[in-house]
Amino acid sequence: MQPVKAISLKLCAVILFIIMSSLIKAASDDVPPGEAVFFRSFFAVPVTIVWLVMLGQLSTGLRVKSIWGHLRRGVAGTVAMALMFAGLALLPLPEVTALGYTSSLLIVIFAAVFLGEKVGFFRISAVCAGLIGVLIILAPKLSVFGGAPVETSQIIGAVVVLIGATCAAIAQITIRKLVQTEHPAAIAFYFSVTATVLSALTFPFGWVLPTGWLVIQLVLAGVLGGAAQIFLTLSYRYADASIVAPFDYASMLFALGIGYFIFDEAPTGPMLVGAGMIAAAGIAIILREHHLGLKRGRARALRTPQG
Repeated sequence: MQPVKAISLKLCAVILFIIMSSLIKAASDDVPPGEAVFFRSFFAVPVTIVWLVMLGQLSTGLRVKSIWGHLRRGVAGTVAMALMFAGLALLPLPEVTALGYTSSLLIVIFAAVFLGEKVGFFRISAVCAGLIGVLIILAPKLSVFGGAPVETSQIIGAVVVLIGATCAAIAQITIRKLVQTEHPAAIAFYFSVTATVLSALTFPFGWVLPTGWLVIQLVLAGVLGGAAQIFLTLSYRYADASIVAPFDYASMLFALGIGYFIFDEAPTGPMLVGAGMIAAAGIAIILREHHLGLKRGRARALRTPQG
C-alpha cells in the first residue's frame, strides 16, 4: 500500500469535483441543468479514452459484460447529476455538498434492501444520526419549526438535492455489482456516454447557445469531471477504502471556502452542525465496514485448511 499517494490522489479528485461544481453553479443562471449535464458528460469521454490509451488498455478497458447494469447505473447517475446541478442553482454550494453526503447514508439502507447485506445496530445508529443532521440543515426551511420565512426556491432546492442524493445512492449500489465484472474505466466511460445521450434529449426544453466564457466554463467542467473520476479510481488502487474514503468529506472545507470567497455564501450554524453530523456518521460507517471486512477475512482464513 501507498497511503500518502492514495490520499493525495483522493484529495485531487475532491478538489476537482468541487471546482467542477463551482463552474456548473456559476453557469446555472444561463444554462439549464440538462445542458450542463451534456457538457459535463460529453467532454469527460475523451479524457477517459486518453487515460486508457496511456495505460495501453483501450482494447480491454471498454469491454462490457453487463449491458443492463451499465444502463441502470447510467440512468440513475444521470438523474442524480441533473438534480444536483439543479440544486446548485437554488442553494449555496456548501449546503448542496452537505446534503449530497446523504447518499452515503442511504447506501447502507439500499445495500440491506437490494443486496441483502446484513446491517447491525452500529450502522443503523450512524445512519439515524446522519439523518438527524439532514433535518438540522433542513429545519430553517420548514415552517413547522417556526423559523423565519424562507424562499420557496430554497425548499425546492433542498428537495431536489435530496432526491438527487437518493438516485446517487442507487447508482452506487449498482456500481457495487458492476465492479465485480467490469473494468473501472468502462464504468466511467459508459456512464458518460449514457449521460450524454440522455441529457441531449432535453435539447427542446430551453437549451441556450453558450458563447465566450460560458463555453469555457462548461467544457472545463466536463474535462475536470473526467479527470476527477480518474484520480478517484486511481486512489483506491494504492490504499484500502477505509483510508481513502473518509477524505470525501474534505470537500466540505473546499466548498465552504469557494462558497464564501467566490459566491459570497456565508455558512449558517445549522448547516455546519448538520454537515458535521452527516460527515461523522459517514466516516463511522466506513470504519465499521472496514472492521467487519477484517473480521470476515480472519474468519475465512481460519476456515481455510492449512497445507
